[in-house]
Amino acid sequence: MLRVADRWEDYALLDAGGGEKLEMWKGIILRRPDPQAIWPVDSSFSGEWEKADAVYHRSKSGGGYWDYRRKLPESWNISYRELTFKVSPTGFKHTGIFPEQAVNWDWMSGLISSRRDENIRVLNLFAYTGGATMACSAAGAAEVVHVDAAKGMVQWAKENRDLCGLQGNTIRFIVDDVLKFVEREKRRGHTYHGIVMDPPSYGRGPNGEMWKFEKEIAGLISACMEILDEHALFFLINSYTTGFSSIVLEDLMKTMILPEHPEGKITAGDVALPVKYRDLLLPCGIYGRWERND
Repeated sequence: MLRVADRWEDYALLDAGGGEKLEMWKGIILRRPDPQAIWPVDSSFSGEWEKADAVYHRSKSGGGYWDYRRKLPESWNISYRELTFKVSPTGFKHTGIFPEQAVNWDWMSGLISSRRDENIRVLNLFAYTGGATMACSAAGAAEVVHVDAAKGMVQWAKENRDLCGLQGNTIRFIVDDVLKFVEREKRRGHTYHGIVMDPPSYGRGPNGEMWKFEKEIAGLISACMEILDEHALFFLINSYTTGFSSIVLEDLMKTMILPEHPEGKITAGDVALPVKYRDLLLPCGIYGRWERND
């Protein structure tokens, strides 16, 4: 099933094509590469592309750099509904927010807010700057545990917590390898009603632990099943790994989650952003969801 993140006010995907995308981040226009946007650019919108405040150029040696057409603040804030996040262009073309994930924030928030009396505990793995963390906490989760191997990203997530006004909420920030953390949680007897993960294609833990999606994902799901509460509410997997269909996530969850939690249902599909200037959708990864039937 296709999910389109079309409820933003502070963000807009203005155009896409020619291997790039043109985005408005609360008044600031950024132009950066996108491998999915392989269709031609419409020449009638070429003038809009020239209005970009900053353009990201890839380097042949890896990584890249931003070409600033005007002086921009080092960071600024954008809001989605009641949430506020820090945006800052990074050396790896990212900005700290994946706006397409708003469709998943809304889904989790709806499930949690309707069950505030259940003291929902949520585990966010590969949690990055905490979009899902803040959405779940703001929706009424009793506790959210935020785990990422990058210390800098966890610090960024703490800033987002403060911007969202969630300092009084129970959010635990953990810098760790996700699998090792999950295994320790099992030994401690901790369980979670909601688990969300956004695993990278490749990655390294804080101590050099190697991660490769196709080799590690089944093992991580298996470990997570050991700490998924018997009264679990949801399990969400996001993926940006190219070459994998959403059917892969659906089949993984059908074979690994449904046997243990047959009281739920599974859906999977693509996540996309609408292109403002043209009747197009930009695909932005895939998702798989398990949700308890009530």
